[in-house]
Amino acid sequence: MTNETTDLIDTLYDKEKIRQTDTNSQQITRKSPKAKYQIFDEVEFTRGREVLGDLIVHGMIASGGTDIDWLIEHNGGFIILEFKGFHNDKINIPKGQMIAYERLHEKLSQSTKCYLYIVGCDDIDFSNPDATLWIFEMKQWKAGVIPKNISDFDNDNSSRKNKFVVYREYMEEVSIEKLREIVDWHWKDFEKITP
Repeated sequence: MTNETTDLIDTLYDKEKIRQTDTNSQQITRKSPKAKYQIFDEVEFTRGREVLGDLIVHGMIASGGTDIDWLIEHNGGFIILEFKGFHNDKINIPKGQMIAYERLHEKLSQSTKCYLYIVGCDDIDFSNPDATLWIFEMKQWKAGVIPKNISDFDNDNSSRKNKFVVYREYMEEVSIEKLREIVDWHWKDFEKITP
């Protein structure tokens, strides 16, 4: 799991961004497949993440923990993306993580704009703009559009009910390029926010 998360984060930081805007039409043109950000010292980046693994040790009462995969802030608005890998056409979201995301979304939305996406993906190449992802937004979760299953239909007698199971069929299929467009659209929307 740690390697998958690290690989995903590395891949996300290696992606391209909007390079130029046509001043006449304001049309966005992606000019290059080159990543906007690159990790220059991968060993140091990985070591920095591994250090946190030594924080919680045997004998402590507290355990577990999670992170936010991608948090974007612009002009006071927020876009949050959580990436989960599919296993048998479903993703698992720890209940504690989802509760934290629900509360974070609620609090941020009270004072500004906040979009929180759960992104399901297979083993894909993020540099391929046509590669497919599946997404849902926190508003859909709160409205009940996404079923809040705490047990797996395939394994209904599971004794641990500490995660939500979301099936691919309830998520919207989008391309990598479409997800980039969604993020850029929100970014442009945040330009309208007045402090």
